[in-house]
Amino acid sequence: MIQAKTIDGVLLRDMVVAGAALLERNREAVDALNVFPVPDGDTGTNMSLTMSSATREVNQKEYLNAGEAAAAVAKGALKGARGNSGVITSQLFRGFSRALKEVERITPTQFAAALQKGAETAYKAVMKPKEGTILTVARVIAEEAVKQAEKTPDDYEALFTNILTTGEAILKKTQEMLPALTQAGVVDAGGRGLLLIYMGYAAVLRGEELPDAAMGAEGEESKAEDHLTCDLNYIYSTEFGVEKLFPDIVEEDIDSLRRRLNRIGDFVRVSGDLSAVKVHVHTNEPGKALEFGLSLGELVNLNIENIAQLRRADEPQPEAEPQKPAEPPKEMGMVAVSLGEGFNKIFHDLTVDQVVEGGQTMNPSIEDIFEAVEKVNAKNVFVLPNNGNVILAAQQAAKLCEDKTVFVIPTKNAPMGIAAAIACQPEAAAEENAARMEEAAQRVRTASVTYAVRDTDLDDLHIHEGDIIGLYNGKIDIVGNDVQQVARDLMQKIVTEDDELITVYYGKDVQEADAQALTDELAEAYDDCDVEMQNGGQPLYYYLISVE
Repeated sequence: MIQAKTIDGVLLRDMVVAGAALLERNREAVDALNVFPVPDGDTGTNMSLTMSSATREVNQKEYLNAGEAAAAVAKGALKGARGNSGVITSQLFRGFSRALKEVERITPTQFAAALQKGAETAYKAVMKPKEGTILTVARVIAEEAVKQAEKTPDDYEALFTNILTTGEAILKKTQEMLPALTQAGVVDAGGRGLLLIYMGYAAVLRGEELPDAAMGAEGEESKAEDHLTCDLNYIYSTEFGVEKLFPDIVEEDIDSLRRRLNRIGDFVRVSGDLSAVKVHVHTNEPGKALEFGLSLGELVNLNIENIAQLRRADEPQPEAEPQKPAEPPKEMGMVAVSLGEGFNKIFHDLTVDQVVEGGQTMNPSIEDIFEAVEKVNAKNVFVLPNNGNVILAAQQAAKLCEDKTVFVIPTKNAPMGIAAAIACQPEAAAEENAARMEEAAQRVRTASVTYAVRDTDLDDLHIHEGDIIGLYNGKIDIVGNDVQQVARDLMQKIVTEDDELITVYYGKDVQEADAQALTDELAEAYDDCDVEMQNGGQPLYYYLISVE
C-alpha cells in the first residue's frame, strides 16, 4: 500500500533506479519478444542501456527537488539513448521532465500530467508513429492515469494500480494491432519494457523490495569490471566490511544501504547478512559511503583507492604536442556509422571525417553521434546512420548541435551510405548535396545474408534458429541452410535487366575465396552488369550486396 502523498527528488531517483534494474533483469526476455529473427540491436538491450545512462546521471548528486531529479534523468536518457526504442524512451522522460520543471514535490495529479506530456513528446519525435508499439502503451497509460488522478488526486496507490492494470491491458492489445505480433503471438517488446519500468516505480512506492539481482542498474549484479578498464564515472574505489551490527539492524537496512550507495556511485556490491556485510562501491564521496556503513555497525578492512591515479600510472605518458592554430571551418563534412574494418576504410577513403563504431547489435547512442558531429570542423555536416535503428538517434543528435547545420541522410545500411557519400559534391550547396545524397541512397537496392537468431513464422516462411536467411531491402525472402546458395537465390529475385552494377561486400566470417567464387558466378550470370567485390568486414552478416 502506497502511503506517500508526494514524491521528492530522492524518492523519484529510487523509483527510476528500480525501474532500470527491473528492466535489466528482464532484458533478455524483452529481447526475445522481437519478432524479426535477424541479429539486431534488440529492444530490451537498447532500452536498458538508455536507462542505465539515465541512472548514472541522476546518481551524480543528491537531488531533493523532484523537478531537478527528473531533468537529470531526462538528460542521462537522452545522452545514452540507443536504437528506436531507446530514443523513444528518452523522449518519454524528456516530456515528463518538462512537465515537472520547478516542481519540488510531485502530486499524483502532476505525475499523471507528466506521463501524458511524455507520451506527447515521444509521438512528436517519430516522423510516422505506429500504433501497437511502445508509443501506444505510453499514451493509453497516460490518458487513463490522468482520468484516475482527477478522481483521486491525492492517492498514489489508486494511480499506480491504474497504471499497471491499464498497462497490462493495452500491452495485450498490441498483439492485435500489428500483424507481425499477431502472427508471432507476442506483445510489443518496447511496451513490455516500459511497463517493467513502471513496475519498478510501484515497487519502491509500495516498499516492496526488488530481488537482489534487480537492486540497481549499476548495482550488486552489475558486471564486475577491472578498475583500470571500466567506464570511469567516479574516482574512488571504496571497500569495507561491517561487523558487530547493531542489535536493531534488520535485513531491510542492508537493502537500504545498497540503495543509498547507488545514489552516490556505481559498481555497487553489497553482500552478507546480519552477521557481517561486505561493501564495494565506486564513488566521489568515500566519506559518505563509510558514514552509511557506520549506521549499521563497526567498520573493518577499509580500502580506498584513486582509480584515476592508478590508470595514469599504468598508461604511457605521451609527449606533449605543440598547439596548432585553429583552422577555419570547411564548408561541408560527413559522419558515418559503420561496423567492420572494410567498411570503415571505405568511408574514410570517401573523405568521411568521422566514423562512429556501431551496427546491428550495438547501436551507437545519441551522445556518440553528437560527439562525432562536434569533432567535424565544418559549417554543414551530413550524417549517414547506415541502419534503420539508428536514424532516429541521429535525428535527435542533430537537434543538439547549435553551431553547425546537420543533415541526416536516412541511409538504412552501409551500401546506401556509400552511395550517398559518393554523391556528395564539394562545389554544390549544402541543401543541394543533401538532396543528391538522399536520392543516390534511395536508388540502391540492398540484399543481405545472415542467420536467424530465433524461431519465428513470417508470412509463409517457417524460420528456425540458425537458418540462413536472405533479406531484400529489409524483408526476408529466402530461407535455407547454405550461405552461398541463399546469396545466389536472392540475386535471382532482385537483379533486373535495367541494373548496371552489383557490389558484393563480404563479412568477417566469410573466406575471401568463397566471396570471390560468388562474385565470379554473379559476373557470369549477369554479364550485362559490372560485378565488384569489397571486403566489408562486417560481423553477423555474411554478405551485403548492393544492386544499382
